[in-house]
Amino acid sequence: MNDNVIVAVLSLIGTLGGTLGGILATSRLSNYRIEQLEKKVEKHNSLIERTFRLEETNSVLEEKIRVANHRIDDLEDIVN
Repeated sequence: MNDNVIVAVLSLIGTLGGTLGGILATSRLSNYRIEQLEKKVEKHNSLIERTFRLEETNSVLEEKIRVANHRIDDLEDIVN
């Protein structure tokens, strides 16, 4: 075989190996980043759900306080 052909084939093999290695490394890094983003989104969604529950509980307690105040006012009116 001609020396030029051997050098070309070895260059092709080296280029393909480097390219595949780069693709695999980039793929792993992308998957890692996506997993980290999914964890952050999960934490955020959990926080939003807890906030919603707290607001819901707060509105129920406010309504109970209003009812209790109304009853107290009624009792004060009866006593007076």
